[in-house]
Amino acid sequence: MLIDKTGIQTLIPHTGAMCLLDEVTTWDSDAIQCMTNTHRDRTNPLRRQGRLSAVAAFEYGAQAAAVHGGLCAKAAGTTAAPGYLAALRDARWFVAELDEIAAPLQVSARRLLGEAAQCIYAVQVSAAGQLLVEARVTIMPQPIQQKPSTLFPPNVENSR
Repeated sequence: MLIDKTGIQTLIPHTGAMCLLDEVTTWDSDAIQCMTNTHRDRTNPLRRQGRLSAVAAFEYGAQAAAVHGGLCAKAAGTTAAPGYLAALRDARWFVAELDEIAAPLQVSARRLLGEAAQCIYAVQVSAAGQLLVEARVTIMPQPIQQKPSTLFPPNVENSR
């Protein structure tokens, strides 16, 4: 194990049960490999009616991409800017649910284009050598909160 769950939680905004990845097994400037067993956890926050749909695996892939961005920023001596999942493209899944899969999930993300908080990753989730889902995810920077203009203060009527 290269980085454990505690280390992962320092790199992404997801904490507690919403941090879906258990460990980073390898990474470099282009890609990351992670492992997890959270798909079998009965308290997984993505479960609906007791089941974990394969569609949830795309969130696993997006978290791997976010961890990769955090690690790349840390290696460069900075902190990753907050980003969000803006698009999911070419999404394909080959199973209906994840919770019945006995093996750990292997989650990979490979950066295809971009840098920092504006990038596209190819993500895959597999178990015991079987591909479960794959897609491309687009990560965009969160909008910067701008302070309201003080040129015209609120609740001040225009008098003439």
